[in-house]
Amino acid sequence: MEQVPSFNALIEKTIIDNWDLDALTDYQGSTLQYHDVARKIEKLHILFENSGVVKGDKIALCGRNSSQWAVAFLATLTYGAVAVPILHEFNAEQIHNIVNHSEARLLFVGDHVATIIDPAKMPGLEGIINNPDYSLMISRTDKLTYAREHLNELYGKKFPKYFRKEHVKYYVEQSPNELALINYTSGTTGFSKGVMLPYRALWSNYDFAEDVLGKRIRPGDRIISILPMAHMYGMAFEFIFEFLHGCHVYYLNRIPSPAIIAQAFADIKPVIIIAVPLVIEKIIRKKVFPKIQNNRMRLLLTMPVISKKVRMKICHEVLKAFGGELYEVIIGGAAFNQEVEQFLKRIEFPYTVGYGATECAPIICYSDWTTFAPGSCGRAVIHMEVRIDSPDPATIPGEILTRGLNVMLGYYKNEEATREALDKDGWYHTGDLGTMDEEGNVFINGRSKNMLLGPSGQNIYPEEIEDKLNSLPMVVESIVVQRDTKLVALVHPDMDEAQHMGFSMDDLKNIMEQNKTALNELIPAYEKINEIEIHEEEFEKTPKKSIKRFLYS
Repeated sequence: MEQVPSFNALIEKTIIDNWDLDALTDYQGSTLQYHDVARKIEKLHILFENSGVVKGDKIALCGRNSSQWAVAFLATLTYGAVAVPILHEFNAEQIHNIVNHSEARLLFVGDHVATIIDPAKMPGLEGIINNPDYSLMISRTDKLTYAREHLNELYGKKFPKYFRKEHVKYYVEQSPNELALINYTSGTTGFSKGVMLPYRALWSNYDFAEDVLGKRIRPGDRIISILPMAHMYGMAFEFIFEFLHGCHVYYLNRIPSPAIIAQAFADIKPVIIIAVPLVIEKIIRKKVFPKIQNNRMRLLLTMPVISKKVRMKICHEVLKAFGGELYEVIIGGAAFNQEVEQFLKRIEFPYTVGYGATECAPIICYSDWTTFAPGSCGRAVIHMEVRIDSPDPATIPGEILTRGLNVMLGYYKNEEATREALDKDGWYHTGDLGTMDEEGNVFINGRSKNMLLGPSGQNIYPEEIEDKLNSLPMVVESIVVQRDTKLVALVHPDMDEAQHMGFSMDDLKNIMEQNKTALNELIPAYEKINEIEIHEEEFEKTPKKSIKRFLYS
């Protein structure tokens, strides 16, 4: 393995080097400078130490993006504990499952999460800590209660004069393979896969970002955090890289609607934008297309002499919609709409599309916008190899395999799933199908796994939804498919029971509408079913009696 520096030493260095720079801001709220972050980290370390937390213990975090969430995450790693980020969009049962499965000792929660969880269903927790003030929602040990009640006193004893740069000394991981965090791809017990990511994977993703963006971005530059930090895409490239580089991260701690995001772009003027396709597509369709899709503009675009100038003007307008000061937009997490991508390419807008997986923390492929091949997802990044499991990778799609520093250690407490994903030579089997051209550009042809992607890049496992749907009245079997950005459930009802009860097709439709309402109350917002379609005939099966999904997707 190549030489991997200490990741926590990088956190220590960026705090000292950027001591008086702005670090983290809750959009339209308060700002923490790097020295403020350091002091808050120190207080949390004192809280951990005096409540009995030891190196390697699990600390879970569940809440909307915020500066306090970021501080709690940094404090966990720099103490030597293992972070367990949990999507705040998970429902209470899913949060309980992850906390219990991960054996977390402490849980940090945001305001919304605090109102939905049931501490009694997480018996292993010693305490639940509220963001943003780190007050105790619940304490089950005298040590934790004492530590929190006397935190300022303990801090004052440790630093009787004042806290300075020379006091910033963090835990140094003993090996690049040491476990840093567990990121769960799902929240349901039967489907939980806790991806174990070592420090080397966090460093390698940071080193990649430094390599491709380090010269384009300066300390003090601004970035907007739109994606959930509990998702590796958002954590790695809207938080970790920028914080270690000395940038100023703004958190949209309200639900990031297109209108709020567009306003934030105008106010903050970010130097780079990391996004899923849906965000970019909505802004293009609402802010740009209405201005250019008229007869006059179409005519100008067909005139060779002036079309170049027109395209430059349109590109300038699109850049203004994103704040006007960005180097590029990096898109990932889901398939990009072809109409929008072709439009951006035609006006020479600085965009690129990357490819990754939680299991790689997350980056696998990327190219700068100046070298990006349209339709691709870039080339293998530094510290990573990519190959296509195909007799002719250029023309015959095969499974995309990758190995290198970014790859996970395995799935927590799930050796069978680990063996399926990681082969003896260290290749991670992505489950995605693709081709690769002579220049190494990777083109994704489809997903061989069943996983779907939500509008913000969330992982959606249809089996989880189907499992709940199949338990509802009159449902024999079901498949959940994605059409555009909407989820549709195809249901084969119990036709014998319907006939016995004298139900008409309208009766069945009404029952399925009620089922849809009941189902959507059981699952996160991004998994909600838009429509249920009735299939009177059974779904076609394989010899193993599995539904042939590809016939219905």
